[in-house]
Amino acid sequence: MKCYIEERTVNLANYIIQNRCTVRDAAKHFGISKSTVHKDITQRLRKINLSLADAAQEILQENKQERHIRGGYATREKYRKIRSGQ
Repeated sequence: MKCYIEERTVNLANYIIQNRCTVRDAAKHFGISKSTVHKDITQRLRKINLSLADAAQEILQENKQERHIRGGYATREKYRKIRSGQ
């Protein structure tokens, strides 16, 4: 694996752990695709640093379990803005 990929992977994991952010937020912050973030965290990081991978994976699982709740809030806010604009 190339050195810059390893460095990016570790930086991604540290960012996700420190900010408890989603894959989408991390991708936006680093200017890369969501699929790259996901592959870095779920596959590449395991080969580099197992304990860091476990910590990052725990946050990703938590976000996955909560995403339907965030989606519901987003929909509610969308329609609240539409109603208040009328």
